[in-house]
Amino acid sequence: MSDAADEPTDFRAERMPSAEGRGMAKGNLKRAWDSYSRAVNTVGEPLLRPVARKVAAPVALDLVGFWLSWHLEGGFEGLQRLGMSRASIYRRVSLFRKVMGSHPDEFEFPGVSLDVDAYLRGGGMLIGDRATHPRLKSQTTDK
Repeated sequence: MSDAADEPTDFRAERMPSAEGRGMAKGNLKRAWDSYSRAVNTVGEPLLRPVARKVAAPVALDLVGFWLSWHLEGGFEGLQRLGMSRASIYRRVSLFRKVMGSHPDEFEFPGVSLDVDAYLRGGGMLIGDRATHPRLKSQTTDK
């Protein structure tokens, strides 16, 4: 005689609406997270806002300088010639894209135009060594 409790149960016939089942655990987590997030933001935002304001200006200036150096020195390879590591350049590019919304090679500051040739001809201080700049190297080898 076979007992019904000893037979394996096939749950495939009793499918749940999704892989989450009825979504009860997911819903509970979302409600708990939303409650936690509201509480943290209520307390944390007034504390963090002054810090964010103090950090924003130096970060923005750093990114503007990065963008300027990127264009004046010839992009990724130019920054490497200046001594920046690949990892450092990638981190800056990533931060630039997050903050400015596009790659530094494609980004244009409204009202700002660059004349790389004038920069290289200028007698003033260059960011990098004139002898290693690709535009100047090609001009000296063409002669």
